[in-house]
Amino acid sequence: MTTRRTDNSGPAAVEVRGLVKHYGPTKALDGVDLDVRPGTVLGVLGPNGAGKTTLVRVLSTLIQPDAGSARVAGYDVLRQPRQLRRVIGLTGQYASVDEKLSGRENLYMIGRLLDLSRKEARARADELLERFSLTEAARRPAGQYSGGMRRRLDLAASMIGRPAVLYLDEPTTGLDPRTRNEVWDEVQRMVADGATVLLTTQYMEEAEQLADELTVIDRGRVVAEGRVAELKAKVGGRTLTIRPTDPAQAAAMGAAIAEAGLDRIGGLHTDPVEGLVSVPVAGDDQLTAVVGLLAARGFGIAHIDTRLPSLDEVFLAITGQRPTAEGGTPEAADPKDDEAADDSASRKNVEVSV
Repeated sequence: MTTRRTDNSGPAAVEVRGLVKHYGPTKALDGVDLDVRPGTVLGVLGPNGAGKTTLVRVLSTLIQPDAGSARVAGYDVLRQPRQLRRVIGLTGQYASVDEKLSGRENLYMIGRLLDLSRKEARARADELLERFSLTEAARRPAGQYSGGMRRRLDLAASMIGRPAVLYLDEPTTGLDPRTRNEVWDEVQRMVADGATVLLTTQYMEEAEQLADELTVIDRGRVVAEGRVAELKAKVGGRTLTIRPTDPAQAAAMGAAIAEAGLDRIGGLHTDPVEGLVSVPVAGDDQLTAVVGLLAARGFGIAHIDTRLPSLDEVFLAITGQRPTAEGGTPEAADPKDDEAADDSASRKNVEVSV
């Protein structure tokens, strides 16, 4: 795993205060505050419709908020959108490559739009095609790519300008495990070089693998934030798992714990098939009491283990919903403002000559 470079000095790379966005009576964002430290990855979690994609679109100048403020890489999102677009990268929930152009032409075009010289644009395109295993398909029209290949090309396009801040909105949805790992490696490489990443995801493994800190959004509000271990510690402490020397005694162990009133939090579980007993513990005193009770009753213990709740369990406890297995149904599309439409149209007028 690439070592991350974390810079705690200076202003936040992304600073959001009181961000509000309405769609009719619906509050997609309801006073969101967050900070992303330079050179780190902030994972933004939340159920479908929580406001994650709306947040990304505001911060990338695709839509304007109804209230609040945001600064990214030192630029005001509302007052300096053109300057801001030159230092950010964005990969949305769907690949947005030009299917009539080849993979290499797509990347070259983005490079030229970002004012790279012809030589620099070609070199950067070839570099990213190789990193994302697209070199063999580089001259084929993107319309002939598989879904996973288009997704990788879209990710490469967002990185071609070496952005200071990169937004990844559920970037690996639908990718196979090998390609997902390639994306993770590239994100870690960019962060090690000093880039800052805001990542929305519903893959708990992805959040734990990439994110330095997490922010959980639900119904347009920030409902929890902190490092992974801090969020786990907030949601019910540890679970004590005991394997008896004789697996057949698991049920009797569980009954003894319950009768002694040591299932204080609730959630005692006995698995007679695996021969395991699990009980949530609020602190060391309860853990010691459970182990002491079993020893006093003459139960043989083969193994004891404690663990913090999984990130899936944290997500469920905070939001009341489980994360979807494949990233879920994307949030409803937001209407694009005129400025975003003008920017999209300007791309089509750029001459592509590779």
